[in-house]
Amino acid sequence: MSLWPDRTDIIRVVEGLRGRVSMHTELILRFGYGMVIPWVRRVNGVLLATAGPDSLELRSAADLHGKGFTTVGTFAVERGQRVPFVLTHYPSHEPRPIPIDPDAAIDATERAWRAWCARCAYDGRWREAVIRSLITLKALTYAPTGGMVAAVTTSLPEQIGGTRNWDYRFCWPRDATFTLYALLLAGYREEASAWRQWLLRAAAGRPQDMQTVYGVAGERQLTELTLPWLPGYEASAPVRVGNAASTQRQLDVYGEVIDTLQLARIAGLDPDADSWNFERALIDYVESSWCEPDQGIWETRGPARHFTHSKVMAWVAVDRAIQAAQMFGLKAPLRRWNPLRAAIHADVCRNGFDASRKSFVQYYGSKEVDASLLLIPIVGFLPPTDPRVRGTLSAIERDLMSDGLMARYRTTPDLDALPPGEGRFLPCSFWLADNLSLAGQRRQAATLFSRLLALRNDVGLLAEEYDPTARRQLGNFPQALTHVALINTARNLSRRGGPSEHRSGRMRDAPPGAPFRHREAPDTSERPKRSGRTKRPH
Repeated sequence: MSLWPDRTDIIRVVEGLRGRVSMHTELILRFGYGMVIPWVRRVNGVLLATAGPDSLELRSAADLHGKGFTTVGTFAVERGQRVPFVLTHYPSHEPRPIPIDPDAAIDATERAWRAWCARCAYDGRWREAVIRSLITLKALTYAPTGGMVAAVTTSLPEQIGGTRNWDYRFCWPRDATFTLYALLLAGYREEASAWRQWLLRAAAGRPQDMQTVYGVAGERQLTELTLPWLPGYEASAPVRVGNAASTQRQLDVYGEVIDTLQLARIAGLDPDADSWNFERALIDYVESSWCEPDQGIWETRGPARHFTHSKVMAWVAVDRAIQAAQMFGLKAPLRRWNPLRAAIHADVCRNGFDASRKSFVQYYGSKEVDASLLLIPIVGFLPPTDPRVRGTLSAIERDLMSDGLMARYRTTPDLDALPPGEGRFLPCSFWLADNLSLAGQRRQAATLFSRLLALRNDVGLLAEEYDPTARRQLGNFPQALTHVALINTARNLSRRGGPSEHRSGRMRDAPPGAPFRHREAPDTSERPKRSGRTKRPH
């Protein structure tokens, strides 16, 4: 949380608690992703480093000096003594910032975070874990725009030594509905509203131009590059900046966007009269393109396929648009939309389900399952009691579970054009707990949830994936989707009316304890205007 939006400071204070301790400090300053060594000099006791557009200023009472393009220093700290280090970034063409008081800044920041956390509306069994995850989401949010990045890192590998290394410093609309639930149910309406507004701005334009990933301000040009001069984390190369998924075709994003906007209406978030016209344009595009192949939720880099999850989310897009029209009296061609929704549903049940396996499959014609199929009951496509859902859950547990954790899918080169192998995907493991809860297996769900909480590091953070053999986290860190899933699963297991029940439609009447109350409205299906003369059918 930035109390000084025009400043970028990192403050560290070494405090002596007892005795006398000798300390050594080392600072290696590089710009341009490690390529550029800056010009470093000392001005009036302050260390300045400049390279091109960037400058850093380091203030400290410690004795610092240069050694082999590295800033080093030794000092001692006694009981009651405090040695601050303040590192400040600023554009090199601008004046140096006014020095900041490190102790006052730390105190003010701590008070602000404590006040923010005190607003948390969740009071269940896992409050500490939920608050820690909410802090993470807030810290991953770019305050000027409300955009929330997936992670603040790039190229941390999904398998040590592997090539599945991606840049996650961007915003994914497909996370929008889960994120909105997490913020709203915890009482953070301002943050939820900012996220919704970011989504509307980023996705604005022609429906066919909607992207799967954007920059923090809605930027669309995210060209993917590799940086050959960097060896990668634990020799996991290549290191990438940018993300080629921004150019992929992924149909599920339309369902997520429309589901998010419908949830925002139900929650009463800053209604925008113009957004309905935008949503109708999205549905027009879904109507013309839902039967085409795409790259799917996992952004595979192999051939486009008819992924079952993508079709399910196309159904979600139409279903939520119909709900919006009926609940809020919005004009809509329901005579066209209702058959469209039914047609998509029938197509998925016919082509996405394998009767011999008694399970939905990853894509049409496949024999494999995919953890994204766990979303079928969560989004309300089918109820959790449906035999096809139960069969899918059993197949996923059998094929994708290991050491109590969930893989996304079986990684094969023909599917994603990458070498096989990655860790267990933590968000999907939370989705499994949600499925168990929806199916009435709350004790099993709580056991799995506790297992997942135990994977957090010493400050309560989770990455995207986990290696149960090496017992270490994998992938970019900390991962927004993982922490969003943690928050929502905690709410699902705490009492009725959680995100899974609400989103699936099981709490459509919103009894006490449910997060929002639906308002029913008459059917507003658009009909031809009457001219006063009755026309005979042709």
